[in-house]
Amino acid sequence: MSLKLTILGCHSATPRTFAHPTSQFLEINHRFFLIDCGEGTQAQLRKYKIKFSKIKHIFISHLHGDHFYGLIGLISTFSLLNRESELHIFAPKGAEEIIKLQLKLSKSWIHYPLFFHELKSKKSELIFEDDHVQVTTIPLKHRIYTNGFLFQEKITERKLNIAAVLKQPEIEICDYQNLKNGKDFIKKNGDIISNKSLTLEPPQPITYAFCSDTIYNEDIIPIIKNVDLLYHESTFLDDKIELAKKTKHATAKQAAKIANKAKVGKLILGHYSSRYKNLEPFLTEAKTEFDNVVLSEEGKVFKVENDNG
Repeated sequence: MSLKLTILGCHSATPRTFAHPTSQFLEINHRFFLIDCGEGTQAQLRKYKIKFSKIKHIFISHLHGDHFYGLIGLISTFSLLNRESELHIFAPKGAEEIIKLQLKLSKSWIHYPLFFHELKSKKSELIFEDDHVQVTTIPLKHRIYTNGFLFQEKITERKLNIAAVLKQPEIEICDYQNLKNGKDFIKKNGDIISNKSLTLEPPQPITYAFCSDTIYNEDIIPIIKNVDLLYHESTFLDDKIELAKKTKHATAKQAAKIANKAKVGKLILGHYSSRYKNLEPFLTEAKTEFDNVVLSEEGKVFKVENDNG
């Protein structure tokens, strides 16, 4: 079980040659997700050698340009590359109307199945699930309707304790799957051998929380409690806390407070305002509240692995 997060862009507002707006590519438990799609995302995907064909699900936090202006370009490029596989987009109400109008007026018809999943609930909800991963919204407080996203691995089956199993001659290979599924073994004489004595705990599921633009909001803490990795916006330093309130953003220190209260494994800061040329003060301020904190930067990769059990 593993997670790999590639930062494609982590700055706010306008793109520059050295600073790209929000976008991330997440690999978790053999599933691939694009999170936000700021202007220039497809160029960043190419730069960091991420195959377009891996992208089947895109999650858009909100409809501010620095989080989704790259979406229409990516959708169009997929068509130019003769894409045939489905593309699912999870985005706030309005995204489908915007994209389809752009496609219509530019006569850029696509030739692959495109599905929009409209997000409008102000409560946390499960929006994606398969055998490997589930994705839940994290309601955020910004100037417009905004969600973060919680990505969670599914709990896998238990592992056989081969040494213990081999000591029980009645257990055959055909019984292994039942043991992996958590069932006790019943001997021919009716005696029960507990599952826990024959199997090992599965690896602890890995979790990642993406919290895009938002004010300081403790309401999210129960949702992101104990996640392995948290990305939380930190547009400003603490000297601009009044500006953060006015624009409904957070400071590095506030992001760290959330991480501390939620007892997360590691905090990643991002969405820096363009007014800051030096990002080290973000790290310094955050560390007054939470120790395990790092700065995001374009091309940086974060990994979490869990092979216990």
